[in-house]
Amino acid sequence: MWKILSYLQKNLIWTIPAMMIAGLLYGRFLDASPLKGSIIPLTFLMVYPMMVNLQIDKVFSREGQRCQLVTQIINFAIIPFVAFFLGRWFFPGQPMVVLGLLLAALLPTSGMTITWTGFAGGDINAAIKMTVIGLVAGSIATPFYAKWLMGTVIEIPLLDVFKQIILIVFVPMVLGYLTQKWLIRRYGQEAYQRDLKKKFPMLSTAGVLGIVFVAMALKSGSILGNPGMLLGYLAPLVLLYLINFLLSTVVGKLYFPRGEAIALVYGTVMRNLSIALAIAMTVFRDKGAEIAIIIAMAYIVQVQAAAWYVRLTDRLFGKAPETA
Repeated sequence: MWKILSYLQKNLIWTIPAMMIAGLLYGRFLDASPLKGSIIPLTFLMVYPMMVNLQIDKVFSREGQRCQLVTQIINFAIIPFVAFFLGRWFFPGQPMVVLGLLLAALLPTSGMTITWTGFAGGDINAAIKMTVIGLVAGSIATPFYAKWLMGTVIEIPLLDVFKQIILIVFVPMVLGYLTQKWLIRRYGQEAYQRDLKKKFPMLSTAGVLGIVFVAMALKSGSILGNPGMLLGYLAPLVLLYLINFLLSTVVGKLYFPRGEAIALVYGTVMRNLSIALAIAMTVFRDKGAEIAIIIAMAYIVQVQAAAWYVRLTDRLFGKAPETA
C-alpha cells in the first residue's frame, strides 16, 4: 500500500488529472449524489496527516523575523488581491469560480513549502516557521477576506466558515501535534524521522485525490456539457503563479541571503490547496464542487511550477555554499 501511495504522491502532475477524469466518468455513468457522504471523512484524511508533521515549536524561534514579516506581507497584502482581480477579469459573472481562485490564494504554505525549499537548498528552518505562521494566519484571515471581497455577490456564511475552519484546521492541528508527541515518545525521535514521518504526507495525498474525484463526479454534468471550462481555468492560474514567482524572486534576490530568499519564494508561492479544498467542499455544500474544480486545477500548475523552479534556483540565486 505504501508503495502505491508513494507513487501517487510523487506523481501528482499525472495522478490528479487521472482522478479528475475518473470522477467525470463516474458522474457521467453513475449517480454521484451518494458520494457527498464521503466528503467529511476524506477531508479529515486529507488534513489530519498533514498536521502530524507540523513543527509548531519552530514558531517561537526569533531567527529570520524580517524574512517572515516580508513573506506574510506578500501572502496577505498582495497575492489575495492579485487572485481576486484575475478572477474578476477572467470570470465575470462566475462568482463561485472567483471565490475558488481567492481561496487558493488565501491559504499560504503547505508541507510542500518545506520539501521544495529543501530540494532547492534553501533555509529549512525559515520554511518551517513560514508554514506554521501561514497556516494559522491564513485560516483566521480567510473568512474576513472572503466576506470583504465576495460578500456583495455571494452569501458568505461567516459563522459556518469559522466553525468549519476550527473543525478542519485547528482540531486536526491539535490532534496532529499530540500524535507527533506520542509517536516520538513511543518509538523515539530517530524512528519517527526515519520511518514514520514520511508516511503521513502519503495518507494526505490519498485524501486529496479522493476529494478531487468526488468534486469532479458531482460536477460532471456541467463540465462534460462545456469541456472547455477546464482549459479556461488554466490561464488565470498560470498567470497567478507567474506573478507570484516573479515578485517573490525579485524581493528575495534584492533583500535576503540565498537560503532565506529561496524559503521566501516557496513560502509565498506554495498554497495550502488541501485546506482550500476542504473549506470549499464542507462550507459551501452544493456549490462546493464548483469552487473545488479550479482549486484542483491549481494543484497541477503548482506542482509543475515548483519542480521547474528548483532547476532555476542556482541560476537565480547562485550555488549553495559547500559545507565543510
